[in-house]
Formats: sequence, structure tokens, C-alpha cells
Amino acid sequence: MILDPLRSCGHAVWSARVTDFTTGTLDEVDATQVLPTASVGKIFALIAVADLIERGALDPDERLEPTSDDMVADSGLLQHLVVQRLAVDDLARLVGAVSDNLATNVLLRRIGLSTVQERTTALGITDSALNDVVRDDRRPGVRDDRRPGVHAATLSHGTAAELSRVAERLDRGGLVSSEVSARVRGWLATNTDLSMVASALAFDPLAHGGTDRATGMSMFNKTGTDEGTRADVGVVRLGDRRVAYAVIARWGREDMHSRAAVLDAMRTVGLGIRAHLTGW
Repeated sequence: MILDPLRSCGHAVWSARVTDFTTGTLDEVDATQVLPTASVGKIFALIAVADLIERGALDPDERLEPTSDDMVADSGLLQHLVVQRLAVDDLARLVGAVSDNLATNVLLRRIGLSTVQERTTALGITDSALNDVVRDDRRPGVRDDRRPGVHAATLSHGTAAELSRVAERLDRGGLVSSEVSARVRGWLATNTDLSMVASALAFDPLAHGGTDRATGMSMFNKTGTDEGTRADVGVVRLGDRRVAYAVIARWGREDMHSRAAVLDAMRTVGLGIRAHLTGW
């Protein structure tokens, strides 16, 4: 079974599902268990942004610039750029490509976290969500003087069952609309993080927006990384064959042994998906 590596990896709690678009679920492990998903929840911000653009309520060329309240470190490029006043479309592409934390906060300030959460709920998504803006120092329950509300316990949460369906609906063009789905897929297809499940698929991490000439495969995905958390959600295609996957791992103390074991297991899942699609 594709997910047997997770069953034999006792370093983490897992929620995972792999689905063939034609034949249905190939394998799952505690797929309805809710776990922290780190930056995977930014998918819901991208869906809300794309929806507003397609409805004419947000101009993709509108220029936005970070404020001091938006500032956050870790993943992303915007914090390092000399010119930071970028179009909405460019900010969304930074989120898709490098999970840009600062770009995420700029977009959330423009459209509102509540808009993202309402759009998510309206799609029938009940067990997965983006809970907060991105913070350097997360203190659950503490009120933020700079931003409305209190710190959420996690940036996002979700289940493999729901997130794999989100990925499948995006690929089929059935998330909000075909236009919204295509726009979000385009942003996610530039993702440079192929360190987890996708590490086994032999893509060039810096150039895989279309069909790979060597393998014939294409993909899009969104990953999430935090202390004791790894998550990878996406779709892999080979011709007319398509597989959606969501693999989430949560463990306790952050140590190299546990992290390496989790990443090794996730890569082996990717090998299983590759073998299912290609036979090699």
C-alpha cells in the first residue's frame, strides 16, 4: 500500500490520503484526523483572492506595500526585496512559489482574514481552515495590539481527507469556478518546495510549471513547515491519469532524527505515487 511507510514510521502522528481520480481512494491513514498544517492553510487565502479577482471586486494589478504591522520573518522573498510595492497577482504568486509570509500578511490585510474564512466555509470545508495571520511569535489566546483578535493556536489546521478533496476540486476546476481554480493552480504550480512527497517525482524544483519533458508528469502542490509539523498537499498528473494527495505529520520535540524519519517516509509515499502513475 502506498501509505505503508507512514504506518511503519512511529515518529509522528499522521493524517494522509492518496486518491486516483478514476478509481477512487488508493490508501489512507487516519484521514479525518485534524492536525496543524502550517502554511498549507494559505491555499484558502489564495482561493479567496482569486475569487475576488474573478468577481471584479479586486484588481490583480492593484499595488500593495507592507506596513510595519505586516512584518514577519522566515519563509519568503518579499522581506528581502528592495522594491516591495507589488501587484496583488505578484503577491499571490510569491505565496504560491515560496510560501511568502510577508506577502500573505499583506494580502490578508487587504481582503480580511474573515473573508478568507467565510469563503472557506461557503465551499463546504469544515475541518480545515486558515486561522490567523502569520506571526513570528505565536502566543495562543493573547490579544494582539497591532492586529484585531487574538493569536490562534496554529496558523492553520486540516485533515487529509478534506485537503486531498480541495486539491482534486482545484484540478477538476470545481473550486468556486473553473476560472478561480485555474488561477490558484497557476500560482501553486510555481511552488519551489519539493522537499516532501514531491521529492520523489524527479521535477526541477525551480522550473516545473508545465509538463516535464523527461517524465511526462506535471503537478501543483502546497507545503507547510513548522516545528514538529510537515504537510504536503497536491495533484500529480501523467496524461489523463491524475492522483491527489494530502500527507500531514505532527510530532513532539523537534529533533533531527524525527524530522529525517518523517521526510524519508513522505518521500517514500511520493515513490508510491510515481510507481502508480508510471510503473517505475
